[in-house]
Amino acid sequence: MQNIKFVTGNLRKELTGLMNDASSIYILTSFIMKSGVSLLAPFLKEAVDRGAEVRICTGDYLFVTQPDALEMLLEINPKIEIQLYRSNGRSFHPKAYLFQNEDGDGSFIVGSSNLSNSALTSGVEWNLMINNEVDQEVYQEALDAFIKTFHHEQTITINKETLKDYRNEYENYHERHPDLLRQWTKSEEEVLTLPILIEQPEIIKESPVVYGQLTPRQAQKEALEMLSTTLEEGYSKAMVVMATGLGKTYLAGFFAQDFKRILFVAHREEILGQARNSFRNIMPERSMGLYYGKEKEGEADCVFASIYTLGIHRHLASFDPNDFDLIIVDEFHHAAAGSYQKVINYFRPKFLLGITATPDRMDGKDVYAICEGNVAYQLHFIEAIQKQWLAPFHYYGVYDDTDYSQITWLGTRYDEEELTLIQLRDEMADKVLEAWRAHKQTRTIAFCSSIRQANFLSNYFNRKGYRTVSLNSKTVGITRGEAIQRLDMGTIDIIFTVDLFNEGVDIPSVDTLLFVRPTESLTVFTQQVGRGLRLFAGKDHCVIIDLIGNYRNADIKLQLFNTEPAEVKNGKKAAIPSVPSGCELNIELAAVNLLDELNRKRQPRKDKIFGDYIELKKELGRRPTYLELHLQGRSNSREYKQEFKSYAGFLYWADDLTNEEKKAFVDNEDWLVEVESTGMAKSYKMVVLDYMLSRGANNWLNPVTPKDVAPYFHYYLTEKEYRKRIDFSDKASIQLWEFDEQKVGKLIANMPMTKWSGSSKGLTEFKEGIFAIRIDLPVSHNEIVYEWTRQICEYRLHEHFERKEENLKLLV
Repeated sequence: MQNIKFVTGNLRKELTGLMNDASSIYILTSFIMKSGVSLLAPFLKEAVDRGAEVRICTGDYLFVTQPDALEMLLEINPKIEIQLYRSNGRSFHPKAYLFQNEDGDGSFIVGSSNLSNSALTSGVEWNLMINNEVDQEVYQEALDAFIKTFHHEQTITINKETLKDYRNEYENYHERHPDLLRQWTKSEEEVLTLPILIEQPEIIKESPVVYGQLTPRQAQKEALEMLSTTLEEGYSKAMVVMATGLGKTYLAGFFAQDFKRILFVAHREEILGQARNSFRNIMPERSMGLYYGKEKEGEADCVFASIYTLGIHRHLASFDPNDFDLIIVDEFHHAAAGSYQKVINYFRPKFLLGITATPDRMDGKDVYAICEGNVAYQLHFIEAIQKQWLAPFHYYGVYDDTDYSQITWLGTRYDEEELTLIQLRDEMADKVLEAWRAHKQTRTIAFCSSIRQANFLSNYFNRKGYRTVSLNSKTVGITRGEAIQRLDMGTIDIIFTVDLFNEGVDIPSVDTLLFVRPTESLTVFTQQVGRGLRLFAGKDHCVIIDLIGNYRNADIKLQLFNTEPAEVKNGKKAAIPSVPSGCELNIELAAVNLLDELNRKRQPRKDKIFGDYIELKKELGRRPTYLELHLQGRSNSREYKQEFKSYAGFLYWADDLTNEEKKAFVDNEDWLVEVESTGMAKSYKMVVLDYMLSRGANNWLNPVTPKDVAPYFHYYLTEKEYRKRIDFSDKASIQLWEFDEQKVGKLIANMPMTKWSGSSKGLTEFKEGIFAIRIDLPVSHNEIVYEWTRQICEYRLHEHFERKEENLKLLV
């Protein structure tokens, strides 16, 4: 094969030739047509079937990408990963094809050809095909650029659910622009010649911050003690939730000293460099290696790897699953993502440690399953302030009269263009300036919605005589390290930024935070607040200046500061929270009135949990199971039962059942509600039901005896230490730790079978030593009711032990 080849026609021949022996195939095109997918589908299918990794990223610019084309890709093989770049009207026009084989050899093609028939066969196209032997560095840059675009925050994963949304948007757009659709339908393969403008975050490396005395702080000591107990109890996984500013990375480093080889995984390359420096300070005798981009030091004692690089099949396969004794996942709240799951499931370490300041759900349930229900240590920033391990805050809520209800909500954020239009006004900037002047201290970080807003406000403040910089991925003339140093020295007043300071950056001297953006993510808001709470000489408190408008989460976010988060009547919380001693909450009267109004008008709970359900369904690409709803959903899973008596009842209300499922639900609602609501001081009822379900859909309703259930029952409750500790350690059952069929059978007969039979209104029966479920199921409903029962049982067992474990920790 030529090292460099100029291709002006029949690119399909070159692509299919490279696909034949590729172990990794990455395609990035501005749009995809059905005709292009049809050409490559057989070759993509063959590649995935033999184990190749296939990732495809395309864009929605002008809605040229056909929904049918995306559906065709989904149907080839579910292992093909597809991302759609949400351009929001901005031009998106890359065309690139990258290939690698098992030997590490690779080629990439860049040029003018999108994924369409004419572009790959007969069209006038110019493409350059380059073998990686020509320039390994350029090839690696192309690969890194693809990975960053594929995982860009503006991309969404294409699955059956998100495709429905895109299809609706596509059809609505072309209803408004019918000429464009006719043009594409007629020629289908015309190539738009618009400029490429992909925003890629700049990777900025900064000098490490010297930690000082290398002994654990008090919070780290407590966490290390709990982790030590976790190891003694035989756990192989754990999560630590520790507020920003308490030294999570150093905690991980101290913990890692007792392990031989360590893998530290993070999603930002700068975090990897900082973590390596921290570990080196603790363990100078160990070798430290980075694994991302151009640096592949995978043989070191401690390897610090980018999740995106490690997620590439070729790189992951270069390690043996048993290579590492300890794996540490930084910012563990990301761990539910597919890229993390791929890495976590590949390795077999002696221990997996997840560290985070902000689980996606404030109670951490989204990652509970990943760490086997073991949250070894939790210390949120409110508790850390109360312990005087973080600085107190003085919060100033400033009324913002912007009407955010008129701005398009895109599911997780406001439309950037519409939001920017209302933010780039002098009167808005003047209000921000006055609020800052009234409450500021010495060093400020201001969090903005967009680069344009950051630049606008920085220029406005500079014109008013203040010294500010806008620091973002497009900034030239000053690095992040220089900006931090100047802020620390007091030679500038404010750094305006978008998201560069969310995770992994320490600036202890910052004493003022300015929020000039609507709060779209509570996780991000918590991370940003943490940037100002580190203790620092001469810093008594951190000032938080926050614009409060009628945007989503405006009232909810204040609960992050609450020392008493208990709910009040009707499931609502007071709009104004109670804050820790030494902290202040100062909110303008107009903002107080707005918060009260938002609290009163908060969407009904049914609508909210329905919206959260739909968001999770889109993320998964299918209907979530009951346990997935609990672990990953944004609403508390109990709310579904409270409102609809059962998860199946919610699905019936939401009109998300087939006609046969609807009939099965109506006919068997009493049984499903019984399984959902039967009392569970212990897990015993559900363990018996779990045994019955384990026999399969055809046999689950067959009656059982205590003797039948006994071996399964005993094994289930003694298999996991936490189950035995919670539900099998009282006086009545501790003698049964060694299996005795007769004694265990007697316990089962007396406890779950007799009690459930007496409380189930005839739906279960225990008579003459036989336990039975008394429901009549036609053959057409059996599979449906079996699956719903299985999901409820799975959910209730998990939730029972999760809740009991948390209660035990509170008592310690």
